[in-house]
Amino acid sequence: MQGSPEEDMVVTPPNLFDAAAQCLDCTGVDAKLAATHAAAQAFAAGRLGCAGAAPPQAIRAPGRPPRPRLVPPRALAQRGLGSTEGRAALVHAIAHIEFNAINLAWDAVYRFRDMPAAYYADWVRVADDEARHFALIAARLAQLGHAYGDFDAHDGLWEMATRTADSCLARMALVPRVLEARGLDVTPGMIERLRG
Repeated sequence: MQGSPEEDMVVTPPNLFDAAAQCLDCTGVDAKLAATHAAAQAFAAGRLGCAGAAPPQAIRAPGRPPRPRLVPPRALAQRGLGSTEGRAALVHAIAHIEFNAINLAWDAVYRFRDMPAAYYADWVRVADDEARHFALIAARLAQLGHAYGDFDAHDGLWEMATRTADSCLARMALVPRVLEARGLDVTPGMIERLRG
C-alpha cells in the first residue's frame, strides 16, 4: 500500500528521538500527520533506534499552524449545540485536543530517555492513533463547513506538559491520567447533548 504524497516526501531520521523531535517541530497540519505516520511505520519496521541521540532540549511550544488563536480557557466563546456553528465549535475543540495529543505523545517519547522499550512502543502507537483521530475529526469539521483553526482554542494541556517536563512520573500522572481522562469523563454527557 502506498502512502499519501505527504508521507512519500517525509524523510524520517534513523533515531527515534530525532524522529519525535521532527514530528514535534512540524508546523503544518498535513506535515505533522505525515511525519507522524512515517515515523510510526519506521518504528514498527524496526528502523528507529534509540542510541546516539543528543539529550533532549528544554521544552518549548511545539510546531503548530498559525491558527487556531490560543486564548485563556475563560475567553473561549460559549456556543450551544442547537446550531451548526455550535456543533462545529464543539467538533473543533475535539480536533484541537487530538492535535495536542499528537504533540504530547511525541514529547513523551522525545523528553524521557532510558525508558523500557514498551514505553516507547506505546507512545509511538498513541501518536499515530491521535493523528488518525485528528484526520477523522477534521473531515467531520469540513462537513460542517469549517476547518481546523476557524475557532479559538486554549493551550491547557501543553501548559501542563511544560510544567511536568522534568518528571516522567509527574507527566504521566497529570497529563494522560488527570487532564486527558477528564475529557473522557465528559464524553457520555457530550454524546447525550448531541443526540438531543
